[in-house]
Amino acid sequence: MKKIMTILVVFGLFVSCSKEDTADGNNGDSANIKLANQKNTGSSSNDLLSDITFKSMVIELVYVEGFEPAQTSINNFVNFVNARIFKPNGITVVKRAIVSPGTAPYSNQEIIDIEDKNRTKYNTNSQIAVWAFFADGASEGNTNSATILGTAYRNTSFVIYEATLRDLSNSPFEPNRAVLETTVITHEFGHILGLTNLGTTMVTNHEDTAHAKHCNVESCLMYWAAESGSGLDNLIGANAAPQLDAQCIADLQANGGK
Repeated sequence: MKKIMTILVVFGLFVSCSKEDTADGNNGDSANIKLANQKNTGSSSNDLLSDITFKSMVIELVYVEGFEPAQTSINNFVNFVNARIFKPNGITVVKRAIVSPGTAPYSNQEIIDIEDKNRTKYNTNSQIAVWAFFADGASEGNTNSATILGTAYRNTSFVIYEATLRDLSNSPFEPNRAVLETTVITHEFGHILGLTNLGTTMVTNHEDTAHAKHCNVESCLMYWAAESGSGLDNLIGANAAPQLDAQCIADLQANGGK
């Protein structure tokens, strides 16, 4: 097994602009439409969870050529979303490949730039759009003691560092790739849904005080070590990703979800 001290799945709070908070994204010019999908992580949790404004969801799943996630992982992701949100008109996945940007390792700003250049799906009057990007390289934020597998960095956007994920899976004494992919994808989407205490208010206090915006239940999908060295050990031999614990589910239900 490849040695690694800590694997971090982090969330982003680095996109913030007062103008974005007033843009409805449903009319006006192209720039204003895009602003509705460029807010802080967790700020659209109720819109994603409930059917009050948006009756359907489109997931724009874009990957660098050669780094497509397993279809099993995509199916698991859609099942996870369907289990937690109300979208009576359904969830659609639009999948496509792009050529490598060729700038790995990627900085946060480069990931934003890739989205801004390639994203085509934005919110409409009745449909909310999500951007999921699978990168062909590592995060620039990696250190000798921490490796980033994914980041939820906007209200409807997340990145999976697929090249890094593949390096840590499918070999002897490593997790099954689809299990690890599913874990990271659903963990990041959990942050977009506002977990934990990231836009979705907690029904009971279960935020890990030592690891902000993560659940303090070790078996929960949103536990901070879901992708740590010990977390990877826990996934070895597993045939399914961790699930949300009852407190996280209660939070989502109180915010308009299932």
